[in-house]
Amino acid sequence: MLVPAAQLFAATAWSSVGRIGSARLWPAQEYTRLILESAAPIEHQLVVLRDPNRVVLDLARIDVTPELRELPAHVQLGDPYIATIRIGTQSGGFLRVVLVLKEEVNPQVFALKPVAEFGYRLVVDLYPLTPLDPLMALLESERRRENVRPPATEPRPGESRSIPESRSVPELRLPVPESRPVPESRPPVARAPDVVPKNSIRRITIAIDPGHGGEDPGAIGRRGTYEKNVVLAIARKLKAILDAEPNMRAMLTRDDDYFVPLATRVQKARRVQADLFISIHADAFRESHARGSSVFALSEHGATSAAARWLAQKENAADLIGGVNLGAKDPLLARTLLDLSQTAQINDSLKVGQQVLDGIGTHNTLHRAAVEQAGFAVLKAPDIPSILIETAFISNPEEEQKLRSERHQQKFAESIAAGVKRYFARNPPLARA
Repeated sequence: MLVPAAQLFAATAWSSVGRIGSARLWPAQEYTRLILESAAPIEHQLVVLRDPNRVVLDLARIDVTPELRELPAHVQLGDPYIATIRIGTQSGGFLRVVLVLKEEVNPQVFALKPVAEFGYRLVVDLYPLTPLDPLMALLESERRRENVRPPATEPRPGESRSIPESRSVPELRLPVPESRPVPESRPPVARAPDVVPKNSIRRITIAIDPGHGGEDPGAIGRRGTYEKNVVLAIARKLKAILDAEPNMRAMLTRDDDYFVPLATRVQKARRVQADLFISIHADAFRESHARGSSVFALSEHGATSAAARWLAQKENAADLIGGVNLGAKDPLLARTLLDLSQTAQINDSLKVGQQVLDGIGTHNTLHRAAVEQAGFAVLKAPDIPSILIETAFISNPEEEQKLRSERHQQKFAESIAAGVKRYFARNPPLARA
């Protein structure tokens, strides 16, 4: 059954036949993205069909290229939303691309202008009808972890049990005195009840943000190492370390190779009411001798160095490369990045940033011994201490090798976790239900 078009966009028409130079698929549970790239804008129309569920993309005056013929072979068995892709032609000069779906979806289509090494891109995003909730996903992950955790055993008579030093974060019990004023833009938070069970434990929630992803590879090393891949590997290891702590839990803003807009990363952290936001990256410079790790916090009054300002500009351009649908911005999401008064947040960010920097310094050379500041968009949650870590220079051959190594990735994760635990041992978070 034919239903009205979900979206309809028209670009400037031209008489000659166009060519698709590249066709790419980025499948993920959060959404699947199809990208068609060409040397000129593509006139197109998207239609949704039911029984069975399909998304039909008609492309005007586009020739069938090898890149398009090979597109069906790129569909993965694990793709949550696309079962198969069919390429065909129809009368009227349109080329038809049919996405046969596994379930009903909410499709979005938009065009991107050339940026960096990319030409004109036509993007089709397939979202689930019920968007994934970061908080519910975190709670479900925690429930599964509790179900597989081995039962605790009592020590034998005469046996003492000690806690390893690396897991020495003190238990945080409710209630905790005093409370910090919460900006009006924060979603309502349930208050702690007057009577709290004696053994209730305040879980510390850490939002871990692997930079880049999907269409946006980040920096690329001389040996072809992609920043997006190594930072995801480090983030996963850091999550495992923090999840093993009795009073901590961690969530990833992305857990696979797909792009997440900068504002959405912040929104996810706020949805789970994170106590700390950590964005993980790998630095790059035009000269290969640059080396060392850095930690950054937000600045309201300009960057602390020209290099910090340049890096912030480069990282803030990720949305242009990764591809953001500017026509579908949520007004609540837009408010996330308002320039609010963030003095308290920045002060806490500098504290935790220094602890993390000191921790990383036990494993890798430091590029700067102090936390730097700049206007990173991903650090602008008004109510969450937020830091950005440049683990190493992927443009330095020696440090690129470290980033590729599982052993060194684990060491990076352990050194970050050590700094996080020291910070919270000295600065317990506020109480909440």
